[in-house]
Amino acid sequence: MPTVTVRNKDNEHVGEMELNGEVFNVPIKPHVLHEVVNMQLAKRRAGAASTKGRSEVRGGGRKPWRQKGTGRARAGTRSSPLWRGGGVTFGPKPREYGPKVSKKIRKQALKMALSSKLNDDQMVVLDSFGLSEIRTKAFVEVLQTFGIENVLVVIPETDNLLERSARNVPYTKVLRSEGLNVYDILRYRHLVLMKDAVSKIESALLGQVPVDTVDPS
Repeated sequence: MPTVTVRNKDNEHVGEMELNGEVFNVPIKPHVLHEVVNMQLAKRRAGAASTKGRSEVRGGGRKPWRQKGTGRARAGTRSSPLWRGGGVTFGPKPREYGPKVSKKIRKQALKMALSSKLNDDQMVVLDSFGLSEIRTKAFVEVLQTFGIENVLVVIPETDNLLERSARNVPYTKVLRSEGLNVYDILRYRHLVLMKDAVSKIESALLGQVPVDTVDPS
């Protein structure tokens, strides 16, 4: 099992933690990560564009004019796509984008993303940020102590002080463990895991709790 150092907000060694090898030490397959990221980005598309076909527009029941003798082109209905106000030919309808990816593959991709951060020495396990009030400067000072930026911070549960302190910091995101997903892990250069969040992530990925580990939003 891989072992990581647990640090405090001053970047001091305060202990060690054993990580589950089935989560943080798995072979990395780029094509699996690519598939899951594509799925997540596609799921974000609303797919709400909609037009009316000729059977859905109002009118069109009566023939506009007789077939012959008027000098005009023959017409059978006002709902024709050729007419203004008529239906749209092959127009868009509400739909879902993105390929279907099984939950098993999504969990495996999440394990690969976490393993890649550990292998690249871009993961920090932190004891606590130690914030006593909502203060962006204090949050930034902790990141500067570690010399990192472009950070995804994963917390075990709602932390109003931390989330509000970080919300105006560019290239930084605070995410609760139940919302952890492949796209956000790969999008940010560094990953900061709160000590208490590690066990929650491992439990979810090992099937010990029924948590959907990929958030498509």
